[in-house]
Amino acid sequence: MKHNLLKIGLGLLLLAAITAFFALDLQQYTTLDYIKSQQNSLQEYYSDNKLLMLAIFGGIYVAVTALSLPAATILTLLAGALFGFPVGLLMVSFASTIGATLAFLMARTLLGSQIQEKYNKNLVKINEGFKKEGAFYLFALRLVPAFPFFIVNLVMGLLPIRTLTFYWVSQIGMLPGTAVYVFAGTKLADINSLADIASPSILLSFALLGLFPIIAKKILTALRTRS
Repeated sequence: MKHNLLKIGLGLLLLAAITAFFALDLQQYTTLDYIKSQQNSLQEYYSDNKLLMLAIFGGIYVAVTALSLPAATILTLLAGALFGFPVGLLMVSFASTIGATLAFLMARTLLGSQIQEKYNKNLVKINEGFKKEGAFYLFALRLVPAFPFFIVNLVMGLLPIRTLTFYWVSQIGMLPGTAVYVFAGTKLADINSLADIASPSILLSFALLGLFPIIAKKILTALRTRS
């Protein structure tokens, strides 16, 4: 009874949060144009209130990823623009993984047991295979974003993978992609005119964004061949 009440309460809270995000048109604050328009103000606030700004930003990032809201990419770029590469990478790496794990746990709590019970016979082979190589499959999905970030979180919540395994594999697997986007954010912060786009550092950041999926696939192929 308590478990059912928990699921109902969690489901209602999740629905209310997602509905509020779109009903209040909060996505207007997650566009590149808006972020750049507020960049100077945010950087001034960060200069005067470093710890508070990091705490607020981290909390927002965790909430966005936990609720599967479409704002993670722009927040990652913003982290690079505001905090620089080392701090931005550290912030996003942990905040995104914590948020992803919360989304994973919510999916497991709301739907995981029901799916496994209802389709137990159909999922036997999938479950067995996933218990053996689930960490590798998750690593592949994290390293090569073939599926949207939030879908991976939700689907993994329905499969037999331990929470701790989900966390550390996600942290490692998402790190290269996070680094690329945070680095791009540090360079996008320098774009004030069309001429700025031609600078070597900014061209490099866009090149990395384009080459990352190709490089990731090569890495996975090499790992798979050796295993």
